[in-house]
Amino acid sequence: MTEIHVRIADWQKDNADIRRIRDSVFIVEQAVPPELEWDGEDAEAIHFLAFEGGFAAGTARLLRDGHIGRVAVLKDWRGLKIGDALMRAAIAEAERRGLHRLILSAQVHATHFYERLGFVVVSDEYLDVGIPHVEMMRQAD
Repeated sequence: MTEIHVRIADWQKDNADIRRIRDSVFIVEQAVPPELEWDGEDAEAIHFLAFEGGFAAGTARLLRDGHIGRVAVLKDWRGLKIGDALMRAAIAEAERRGLHRLILSAQVHATHFYERLGFVVVSDEYLDVGIPHVEMMRQAD
């Protein structure tokens, strides 16, 4: 059984791990232009890092308005429930901060993953950096 641990990351101290993961997943795998991946919201976002056996293998961020994004797990670590652990940590932190309405822009192929976590599709499909997406929302009880 693999040991998955998620913690809130420090944007300055954990920057190398966050960048390594997002560069690998979004820029290399999905061909997202770097200037679109790295925006001005990272410095103010709440970042999460997921570790498997002490190695940072996944990341996500929560914006102060309840948007969750930049959810990324390194290819060789997929299937270990790292994405699930990241999302559960982001949802718990959002709720702890009083954010009861969460929004994300999901790649269409990942909608079932987010639906299992209580998100529902609230938009038509659209292209974002050439990748089909939908807006999804989760309302806390």
